[in-house]
Amino acid sequence: MMNKLKKVRWNHYINYIVIGIITLVFGIMALCGMRLNSSLLFLFEKIAISVILAVSLSLVVGFLGELSLGHAGFMCVGAYLGGKISTLLAPAVGNTWINLIISLIVGGCIAAVCGIIIGIPALRLRGDYLAIVTLAFGEIVKSIFQNTSAESFGGALGLETPRYDKQYLFIWAFLLVLLTLSVMQNFIRSKHGRAVTAIRDNEIAARATGINVTKYKLLAFTISAFFAGIAGVLYSFSNYNVQSAKFGYNYSIEILVMVVLGGMGSINGSIIAAALITFLNTKLATILTGDLAVLQNLLYAVILIAIVIYNNAPGLKSFREKYNLTALLHKIIKPRVDPSNINDDQAKWDVVPTKIEMNEVLSIDLVPQDKQDYQRKDGGK
Repeated sequence: MMNKLKKVRWNHYINYIVIGIITLVFGIMALCGMRLNSSLLFLFEKIAISVILAVSLSLVVGFLGELSLGHAGFMCVGAYLGGKISTLLAPAVGNTWINLIISLIVGGCIAAVCGIIIGIPALRLRGDYLAIVTLAFGEIVKSIFQNTSAESFGGALGLETPRYDKQYLFIWAFLLVLLTLSVMQNFIRSKHGRAVTAIRDNEIAARATGINVTKYKLLAFTISAFFAGIAGVLYSFSNYNVQSAKFGYNYSIEILVMVVLGGMGSINGSIIAAALITFLNTKLATILTGDLAVLQNLLYAVILIAIVIYNNAPGLKSFREKYNLTALLHKIIKPRVDPSNINDDQAKWDVVPTKIEMNEVLSIDLVPQDKQDYQRKDGGK
């Protein structure tokens, strides 16, 4: 049993463990009747929504390597349609978990269908062109819901939706975060995920090896859109009103910033960045009120710039390597090395220490053997 536990790659499950512990502790407190702080519970809901959005977008931007600026549009579809389903089901089943699950399924599936419809023509484009098309999709969706009638989706005033019980919604939100992580990480580590990363690394080489590039691009785009719709439904249950102005261009950029700050292709980094940015926005909105509210975006931008400089400045590389969470954990928990355990990869060329740098080896002038013999006979000239 102990040998099996030692072989487990715990770094693959650290995000499940942390989120599971938070869900378990605060969930037990809520189920036992303890009244938790409303602002803390609302912050948990916002963090969970941001994490789902960042992780789902990371599949397209980080692992597929395509720039999408319409993620808020898929969230908008899920928020409006999931919210509409919840209002229609409320008279029959009430504002219960049944209503929540049905709304989540409907909102996520319709957002996935929109992802397929947009993805078929859009994913034939690359780079800036794909970004422009996805950005246009998000703005079109926002305009459609904004110009609907008051009887259908509320029009400019927004759609009124039932607010789920604040004492329990965060539990559902964190459970959906765990579901999102499970789907994303298992997909990335599967053969489909390896095909997606191969397309990101070199699309021409991926095509040459027989990978159906269009199929895997569309698959990644659809999964990402589905979970964005799930996040939109959670948003509708977390608020009494859904307004299309929330899902504009700036919100798509904010989600993209979470992915970039967390590291392209890093699930754990996206989680940390999403939680940090959401917490930062919430606290700045609370602290900077009245005349100081104009400073919120300024301070937010300055903090983001400082984070980017810290993560990428070459002069801080040694500081980052010396003072980081991984180095701290290694100091606290020193791994016990078994000298009889020899890994197969210890003789790899990139881990064998050498006294000569590779660039020095490449800079050596190589002289053909016949020319060397001639130089010896000619007195070394």
